[in-house]
Amino acid sequence: MNDDETEPEELATLKREHRALDEQIAALIAEGATDQLELARLKKRKLRLKDEIERLRDRSVPDIIA
Repeated sequence: MNDDETEPEELATLKREHRALDEQIAALIAEGATDQLELARLKKRKLRLKDEIERLRDRSVPDIIA
């Protein structure tokens, strides 16, 4: 399997993990979570995933010289 085939799979995996973190954060907030450190850790992980998703998307789009 080459990089072209693994990137879409990796992107899909990262998106799923990002959605799962979003749901987990929302659930903790809804139940009135008092563990602010855990919430901050989850939010930070979610932001790292978002950055990684954007990096993969940028790499998959070819540079177009206008």
